[in-house]
Amino acid sequence: MTEIILKDIFKSYDQTEVIHGVDLKVESGKFLVLVGPSGCGKSTLLRIIAGLERITSGEILIDGNEVSNIPASERGLAMVFQSYALYPHMSVFKNMAFALENLKIDKKTIEEKVNSAAKLLQIEEYLQRKPKALSGGQRQRVAIGRAIVRDPKAFLFDEPLSNLDAELRVTMRKELSALHEKIGGTMIYVTHDQVEAMTLADQIVVLNNGYVAQAGAPLDLYNNPSDIFVAGFIGSPKMNFIKVNAIDNAGSFNIVSDALNLETNYKNLQNNAPYSLGIRPEHIEVCEQQNSDLKVLVDFTEQLGSETYFYCQGESIKQLIVHHTGQYKINKGEELHLRFKRDSIHLFEENGMSVSKKNN
Repeated sequence: MTEIILKDIFKSYDQTEVIHGVDLKVESGKFLVLVGPSGCGKSTLLRIIAGLERITSGEILIDGNEVSNIPASERGLAMVFQSYALYPHMSVFKNMAFALENLKIDKKTIEEKVNSAAKLLQIEEYLQRKPKALSGGQRQRVAIGRAIVRDPKAFLFDEPLSNLDAELRVTMRKELSALHEKIGGTMIYVTHDQVEAMTLADQIVVLNNGYVAQAGAPLDLYNNPSDIFVAGFIGSPKMNFIKVNAIDNAGSFNIVSDALNLETNYKNLQNNAPYSLGIRPEHIEVCEQQNSDLKVLVDFTEQLGSETYFYCQGESIKQLIVHHTGQYKINKGEELHLRFKRDSIHLFEENGMSVSKKNN
C-alpha cells in the first residue's frame, strides 16, 4: 500500500493561480475524498497527483519518492474517469486486458488477472460483451476492473458516479466501500457530492477556491466545522445560519436577534459583536409555545413518511429548515414553535471562522 504526500502545491494557468499552497497527506490504505463546489480545484489536484497536470511549484511524494517530474505512465497510479473512457469497439475482456497487453505481460497472467477482477466486481458474465450492451453501473465496474488488473500503487477516482441515477449511485457507493475493504488499497476520490464524501471516506478534504478549508474524519467535519463555508457545505440539508449579536449576561453570553434571545454557555465572546449562529435542521425541535425559542411560519413541508422537513420563515429569517422524525401534518402559513438544542449551536465570527467551544 502507498502513502502520497503533497507539499506546498501551487498551480497556475498563465497568470491565474488555481491551487494555493496545498499540503496533503494520504496515509497508506486510506480512502481520502476531495470534496467541494464546482471550480474549487479538486479535479485539478487529482490530475496533479496522477501526473496529468504539471505543478507550478511544490513537491509530490509517492512512498517517499519525489515524482513531480515523472510522467503519469511511470507513477504506478490508476485513474477511473467520470466518462468511463472505455474503448467501444473492444469487448469488456479486451478493455480490461488492454494495458496489460501493452506491457507485454503473458497471456495466461492477463487472463488470470482479468478473470479475478471480473469475479471481484461481479461482471464475469459480461466479459465478451461490448460497452454499448452494458448499463451505466456495469460500465463503471468495467472501468474500475481495468484499474484493478494493473495492481496500481493507488486508485484515483474522478467523480465516477456522477453519470448514474440516484438509486444506482447508492448501490455503487456500497460496492466501492466493499471493494476498498477487500483490496485495501490507497484511494483518492473526487466528488462535489458531500453525501458520497460522508459515506465513503476515512478522511475528507474540503476545498474552497483552491485552498484546503478543512481536513479530517467525516464526523469531525460535521460536528466541528472550522468555518462557515465547511459548516454550510457538509451536511444535507445544509446548516441554518442566523445573524445574531452576543450580549454579556453576568459572565456568560446571550445570543440575540430580532427573533431570538438564547442563553448560552459561551463565555469568551465580544460584547455587542455580530456573529452568525449555525444550527443543523436535526438539532431544532418542534415544541410547545411555553418552551419555545423561536416562532416561525411554515412555508413548505416535505412529508417523507418516516421523517418530515419544514421550510420556515421568521422575523429577519428568510429560511429555516427543521427536521422532524416521523410524520407531522401542518398547513402552509401555520405557526411552529421551535427550540434549539443548546449543545449543538455553532457560532461564527464576521470573518467566517468558527468560535471554538473548547475556549468557552
